[in-house]
Amino acid sequence: MTPGQLLREARHRHGVSQQDLAIRAGTTQSAISRIESDRLSPTFQTLQELLYLLGEDLRLVAEKRDAGIDQTLIDERLQMNESERLDYGMAFANQVIEMSPLPKREGWEA
Repeated sequence: MTPGQLLREARHRHGVSQQDLAIRAGTTQSAISRIESDRLSPTFQTLQELLYLLGEDLRLVAEKRDAGIDQTLIDERLQMNESERLDYGMAFANQVIEMSPLPKREGWEA
């Protein structure tokens, strides 16, 4: 969602016209229109202040992204002893070699 869409939706939720919001913000109706049509990109602070005038808070949140790594599999591997991890690694490497479209090379089997 763009800042303009966010502002327009908030303004409509509160039944406030562009002109009324402009008066509250001490700006022009055309400035509000340019923001809402994404012809003008407001700063975070400007958008925050406009939403505040409508009775809403703008929050900027950073969240941990899912990297697609299954931590339980890592934990399982760490529970293995050295020999088990080596066997697992060799089996995995052999599987990759088997799936490879490249010609097989002698001496690569475990």
